[in-house]
Parts: sequence; structure tokens; C-alpha cells
Amino acid sequence: MRASPICPRCFGPLHPPSVWSSAWRCGLHGDVLPLQPPLHPSQAAVEAVARDAHVPVWMPWPLPAGWLVTGFATAGDERSGTRATVVALAGPSVTQGPADMLIIAEEPGVGLGAGFGGLPGPDPGEGFGEGPPHAKIDVNGHPAALWCAGGAPDRAVYAGEAMGNWLWSIVWPADAGCLVALFELSLRDLRDDGQVFDLPFGAFSPRLSGPGT
Repeated sequence: MRASPICPRCFGPLHPPSVWSSAWRCGLHGDVLPLQPPLHPSQAAVEAVARDAHVPVWMPWPLPAGWLVTGFATAGDERSGTRATVVALAGPSVTQGPADMLIIAEEPGVGLGAGFGGLPGPDPGEGFGEGPPHAKIDVNGHPAALWCAGGAPDRAVYAGEAMGNWLWSIVWPADAGCLVALFELSLRDLRDDGQVFDLPFGAFSPRLSGPGT
């Protein structure tokens, strides 16, 4: 049985559309775009997410050595279409043990990046973008700046803007956040034609399951 969609901001239950409203509603955050159950890593999941997305599906390519694709998630419904995408990755950290990373693209106001980052949201918040950026990455051949956005203490949260949408990179544990700058990530949109990716898939990421991950 397929799990029910949840709130992209607090990962709580939602009231489904009814005869009075066509929107999904959170008791805390009101009308939201629902976070759909995550997809396990596979080529079929890549194709499904890329086919329905109205925002980029950012994939670091080439992947850093030893890193694997560990799942996908989307926010939206049949009425709205996919308005936020998540690509989950895992691999070795520069410190001891493994690290997990989520790359999120979303329209302003969705709140998914803030939700996974442990921020009140829905967007990066007051003071974001002030001062020099903390990391720079390549996005479809163009430089993009990322700033630390605070968030929960167990993770590093970076946010920026690309193609008119929010771009988030969230890394566990917090001290592995330096990987965002060290890797010099180059992001490619999986929706674009004429690309060939031989993606290495790993075990499903529990980070996609919401709070406490």
C-alpha cells in the first residue's frame, strides 16, 4: 500500500483535497504542495522524476569518487505538477565515516529545502545571501553561489538560486558540509535531452523519510 503524502515543511500528515478545496492542507502550515513518498534509486525513478518535473532535477556529474545515488523525492500533485525535486546521495566523507547529501530544487514558497534543513521556512530567511558566498558550484555551465543557511545542528545547510528556483545542498553530518566546496560540484539537469548518465545506485537513503533522519 502506497504511503500518503506529507507536509513538505514539517513532514506531518495532510488533509487531502475535498469538495470544499482542491488543495492539500497541513494543520500547521495551511495549504501546501504535498511531499510524495520517496522513490528508491533506479533508472525508472530517474525517468519518472525527470518526466514530471517543472523544476530542475539536479545531479552532480561526474559524481565524486565513491559516491552513489540513493533515492529521489518530489513535492506536488496531479493538479500542480512537480514543483520541487530531491536527489539523495551518499559517499565517503573527508572525516571518518560516510556522509549523506540532498540536492533540492524548488519554486519559492514550497518549503521543502527549509524542511529538510531544519529551518522554519518556507525559504532561506532573513539575512540570507549577505556577504561573500560560502561555496561556489557549476550549474549547467554557469557559476552559482551558495550561502550557509543555519538549520539543525546535525547537518550543514547551503542555499542559493539557479534558473529562478531555490537550490539547496544539505549534508550530514555537519562537519562534512565542507564537501560542498571541496568537491567543486558540477550540476546537470536530468530533464535535459542529449545526456547519457551511467548512474551508480546505492541503498535507499533514510534521509528522505523526513524528521529525525
